[in-house]
Amino acid sequence: MANLVVHFEIHASEPQRLIDFYSALFGWTFTQFGEIEYWSIETGEGSIQNGGAPGAGINGGLTRRGGTAVPEVGAPINGCNIVVGVDGDIDAVFAKGLELGGLAALPLEDMQGIGRVGYLLDPDNNVVGLISPVLSDGTDQMPMQSAG
Repeated sequence: MANLVVHFEIHASEPQRLIDFYSALFGWTFTQFGEIEYWSIETGEGSIQNGGAPGAGINGGLTRRGGTAVPEVGAPINGCNIVVGVDGDIDAVFAKGLELGGLAALPLEDMQGIGRVGYLLDPDNNVVGLISPVLSDGTDQMPMQSAG
């Protein structure tokens, strides 16, 4: 393994609120470890632990945020954020994130050569990115490479 990211963690002031948010938005499943306030996150098929090839996707964890302060909207990022690859209609997923209590950190935008990208603040003001290789006009920026 060549220094690949293999796990992520989300910090939550109210863990159940974020478990509900991410379960509804992405279909992730959460499993608590005994009595401690730590939940493993299964992100779905194709993740490393679910038979996916390394680099196809990773799973993570959710833990209670240390301290009492929720990050303020507009505050600089303290730590890292994650970006989730979206299959299908990224605009619908972004809108669903807003309906579930998230806020738009950066609205969706087409980025030539990359795809459609936007960022939400989850209900605990953590930054989470969304990316799709498909632009708003339907152009795929990452067509399958032919084996050659």
